[in-house]
Amino acid sequence: MRILITNDDGINAPGLKVLEGIAKTLAGPDGECWTVAPAFEQSGVAHCINYTKPTLITQLAPRRYMIEGSPADCVLCALYDPMKDARPDLILSGVNRGNNASENTLYSGTIGAAIEGALQGIPSIALSQYYGPANRDLDDPFEAAVEHGADVCRRILAQKPADANGYSVFWNVNFPPVAAADVKGLRLAPQGRRPEVNFSTIPHDAPNGRRFLWITGGNQQIPPAAGSDAAVNLDGYISITPMRADLTAHDAFGDLSDLNT
Repeated sequence: MRILITNDDGINAPGLKVLEGIAKTLAGPDGECWTVAPAFEQSGVAHCINYTKPTLITQLAPRRYMIEGSPADCVLCALYDPMKDARPDLILSGVNRGNNASENTLYSGTIGAAIEGALQGIPSIALSQYYGPANRDLDDPFEAAVEHGADVCRRILAQKPADANGYSVFWNVNFPPVAAADVKGLRLAPQGRRPEVNFSTIPHDAPNGRRFLWITGGNQQIPPAAGSDAAVNLDGYISITPMRADLTAHDAFGDLSDLNT
């Protein structure tokens, strides 16, 4: 198997090393693992692409490249430059430091890479490690992802969901904020929404009188509805969420029929 890995935390992020181990296990001794990752952290860029200026690509080692761009840029650059003659069989994005469950999913560059992979017709999985009191002080906070990551990916790859309206399924996986031995299992879970949790800003006045705003997230310990992604994560389960890039609110069509003229 030929696997492309990327992330949004940057080429030197510890989660990318975790993902390299997962990818090597999946690829096997006769497989190939390619890394194309951002030069700098790109958290929060979602499915952003570098559309208005050229993107610098630098080869660091065989099958290892650094991009001055977003995670989606990394996928595009990989597919149409270093891997153009032999496309990957699988794209893995992560392992993100922190969860990409509930509303975080919409902002995530980790998810953005998986979206681009799916749009390009390649099976794609985003993986993120939830942080919390039970794992953040471990010798390796990514312990749950290290132990369970390859098996989760294998189980996902055994599934063959059909396309819908031309959009392929991609997968969002979140590992719970617990030690590997305390993971209770896997749960197929929909994307949730933490009640009254939103991104916001914190102001800061600099000594020169200028005003700056820090973007900040909300309380990550508030679970959404029972059975949704963040809720099962906080209960000790790995969440698996099938997703598509189709943003249409199909369920609203019936109630909006009077808009047709």
